[in-house]
Amino acid sequence: MISRTIQQIIPAQRINMGGHLLDQPLPSHNIDQIDPFLLIHHWDKPILAGGNQKELGVGPHPHRGFSPVTFIFKGSVRHQDSIGNNVVVSGGGTQWMHAGKGIVHSERPGLDLVKNGGEQEFIQFWVNTPGKYKMEAPYYLPLTAEQTPRVKKENALIGVVAGDFEGVQGPAKTYSPQTLLRVYAKSNTRLEIPLPKHYNTLLYLLNGSLSVQGEKIASKTMIWYKNDGDCLNIEVNEDSQFIVLSGEPIGEPVVSYGPFVMNNNEELQQAVSDFQNGKMGKLVETFDE
Repeated sequence: MISRTIQQIIPAQRINMGGHLLDQPLPSHNIDQIDPFLLIHHWDKPILAGGNQKELGVGPHPHRGFSPVTFIFKGSVRHQDSIGNNVVVSGGGTQWMHAGKGIVHSERPGLDLVKNGGEQEFIQFWVNTPGKYKMEAPYYLPLTAEQTPRVKKENALIGVVAGDFEGVQGPAKTYSPQTLLRVYAKSNTRLEIPLPKHYNTLLYLLNGSLSVQGEKIASKTMIWYKNDGDCLNIEVNEDSQFIVLSGEPIGEPVVSYGPFVMNNNEELQQAVSDFQNGKMGKLVETFDE
């Protein structure tokens, strides 16, 4: 197999998102997107015991036209939405939501985490949807760690969330061809990860240390690969966790405004109007005490 080479190494930037400090590798450095991937946010901050669930996380907000996906590594996230879902997903699990024509949801730490405190770490990334599917009905898929198919490879465990990886099919439904992986690898491991050559591909390292083509990659760093090979070759220097996002480019115009991602300004204005007029549904959160 032919190993892909590095296009760019991008350390995450620390940003303030609505009062929350988090790490953002994408968009960054004049890179608006790596089609079909629009955004990556990395939250890694403990939750203090004895807080109020109503005041933590992110309250009700809308989305249209793409899939916001959350990989939870530590702690828990409670998802409620306007189509009736109310689910807590814990470490090792995934929240997959296709916003479609519109959905309102909230994302808050689970009650046990709020009461007792503890580590909270997750990645949220946004995957664009082709124009012909943007106005489909929304759906939500929670996956536990146990429901995530895994491939054992060398001294690594690879969770397959979407797409086909070495004959294992991920359960999440995508609207364009993708392979989305979450990887835990022990130190002194050499990994070869096969991927279609025409897929745009990035790797984001949460923690640990890797070497790629002689370049040492530190934690909270993204590698954007060239489309010049059919596999990733990785040396794991320390126990590491990373994600691999790989997908066929959609190749359509992207116009976004906050939580809406459409193909043109007219569609964007319609999305704002539809939300303001209640056409994306309404979420009245409930809270356990």
